[in-house]
Amino acid sequence: MKFTMNRAVFINELSVVQRAIPSKSTIPILSGLKMVLSDEGLALTGSNGDISIETFLSSQNEKAEMTIESTGSIVLQAKFFGEIVRKLPDNHFSFEVLDNLQVKINSGTAEFVVNGLSSDNYPHLPIIEEQNQLKLPARVLNKIINETVFSVSLHESRPILTGVHFTLDTGVLTAVATDSHRLSQRQIMMPSTTESFDIVVPGKSLTELSKSFADEEEMVEINIMENQVLFRTENMNFYSRLLEGKYPDTKRLIPTSFETEVEFNVPSLMAAIDRASLLSHEGRNNIVKLSIEADKVTIYGNSPEIGNVQEDLTFNKISGQPLDISFNPDYMKAALKAFGAIDINIRFISPIRPFTLEPTDSEISFVQLITPVRTS
Repeated sequence: MKFTMNRAVFINELSVVQRAIPSKSTIPILSGLKMVLSDEGLALTGSNGDISIETFLSSQNEKAEMTIESTGSIVLQAKFFGEIVRKLPDNHFSFEVLDNLQVKINSGTAEFVVNGLSSDNYPHLPIIEEQNQLKLPARVLNKIINETVFSVSLHESRPILTGVHFTLDTGVLTAVATDSHRLSQRQIMMPSTTESFDIVVPGKSLTELSKSFADEEEMVEINIMENQVLFRTENMNFYSRLLEGKYPDTKRLIPTSFETEVEFNVPSLMAAIDRASLLSHEGRNNIVKLSIEADKVTIYGNSPEIGNVQEDLTFNKISGQPLDISFNPDYMKAALKAFGAIDINIRFISPIRPFTLEPTDSEISFVQLITPVRTS
């Protein structure tokens, strides 16, 4: 196996694959990067057992400036190899597998010889038949991930809640995440010809996936099997295991009738909550309070050790009953960040019932739910 190529292009591919490679693993070979060179180009693979990423760099890619002298395969310690390539002195490098699975790397006046492993011992990627195939732009998939994944649970006591629940039914793709204190649900319309499915993808997998797309406009194919899902673009295969078990029925958690409603501009509200939480973060209880009256909304933050803050909020309109409610400001900031710079309605039932946040634009089907904090 021997080739030369552009170092910057190789580093781009390597940085994507390295997202899946653990620095330490109980299976030593999974700390390695698998490289397979064919006449068509170079495939790189990394895996941690939960996710596997495979990228392909075509020999026809002009930016890669790839010259192939002989084909073959090898596994290298990913961390050290990555550091070596990033610090090579020249814009190009050559790579050659020697006897005894050693690899020689040349660039400019620098030469490294490192030990490799046989690729025969590297775990095989799952074979996923093309079923339940769904196609959507990376931009749309990224948006769905960013609008939901922050609400997954970080605790393994209920493993199913550490993932995002994706369902496709009668042309509606629904993504839901909850940690039992908050919930995020996003829905988009899809062609009704696509076969229905019901899967839970680990939140950690989706976070890495969203960072892995080279082009926001490229199409992503989603193929599902019993315990695996494959997200495929033109030059990348991203595999993730699926979480086993039944996801809770979250539809019944979202209320449909309310007592109080306030319309806010997101950036303005976000800034005010950020200010109020400066003090609440210093206290033992990370809580801010919202007081809603007929023509006034006030936010309060308090830390017995430091002091308190109150601020009258700017709002678009109010309807319904007066209300005082307390909540975790970090949950609220994460929810608001997912909306971006738009106007939203926040709807309340009572000081102890969960409240919802939704865009004022009724064409965007996005709802978030936050459980208040009891202060008495």
